[in-house]
Amino acid sequence: MTRMMKKGKWALLFVALASLVALAAAACGGDDDDDDDGGADATPTQAGGLDYSKLSGEVKVDGSSTVFPISEAVAEEFTKAARGVQTKVALSGTGGGFEKFCRKEIDVSDASRPINQKEKDACAAAGIPNADIIELQVAIDALTVVVSPQNTWAKCMTTAQLTKAFQAGGATKWSDLDPSWPAENIKFYYPGADSGTFDYFKEALKLRGEASKEPSHRSDGTSSEDDNVLVRGIEGDKNAIGYFGLAYYLGEGKKLSAVQVDGGKGCVAPSFETALDGTYTPLSRPLFVYTAAAILKEKEEVLGFLDYYLKNTNELSKEVGYVSMPDALLKTQQDKLTPYLPK
Repeated sequence: MTRMMKKGKWALLFVALASLVALAAAACGGDDDDDDDGGADATPTQAGGLDYSKLSGEVKVDGSSTVFPISEAVAEEFTKAARGVQTKVALSGTGGGFEKFCRKEIDVSDASRPINQKEKDACAAAGIPNADIIELQVAIDALTVVVSPQNTWAKCMTTAQLTKAFQAGGATKWSDLDPSWPAENIKFYYPGADSGTFDYFKEALKLRGEASKEPSHRSDGTSSEDDNVLVRGIEGDKNAIGYFGLAYYLGEGKKLSAVQVDGGKGCVAPSFETALDGTYTPLSRPLFVYTAAAILKEKEEVLGFLDYYLKNTNELSKEVGYVSMPDALLKTQQDKLTPYLPK
């Protein structure tokens, strides 16, 4: 699905919610005669001395399916400003992206969770020292638990109920979670094991398993790295439940219902506002892209892409269904690129 198609689905929703999200001044461009620029700042020459129009080469991006829509949108706009750069964006899951990054097959790794020590060790063994790995937060997401609109009972679930639902050997019927709910079998849908969304959900609900004393995530449902597969499975089945990023929920509109989550202080729905203010716990999370210092020094086209990314991520993240970052947090990310920009 292209960004413009997504934009058509969500434009009215984002206009209504725009006042809830902090706007990054750095991401706001002036008036532009090109009506096809998606609203992003496509001016070739940017602060810091980079002239995007003079860049050439190739930028390879891979990783998280959650971050993919943002990177895809940025790549689309960046190509208009840097016509000499070919930017390829793919998705193989957060874990798959880190594997390719550590093998030096890609320049930028999309991630819906922080890189872990095992992955850092793999990078170090391949010649990418831990100190050279650069983490850039690009947006905020609200991991969304969803059911079919035909499900009239699971309007709100506690974290304990969600844990019992998705743990190995856990609930099999809705009535196992609440005696007043139907005694019908639950059908589970969730991201694949290489997904950062899967990893984050396990951490948030303490389903780490293995060496810990906690239960593991169940494996008897339908898993997929493609969130659209999960959407299609859930939307027509009143006994289905699953989870993925906020953007995919927003994209489906009335085909799905978001479950409110009670993290101990009452039921809270996933939204731009609740993710930004921290009340949607424990399922709101940061989204990242990763690169390496050596890449920024050797490939100016990658530096240009990431510079453009951070200058426009707040606007484009909202456009594809995520929460933009407060100005101070965004500036902290931009400051990480400053040492590599031309003076």
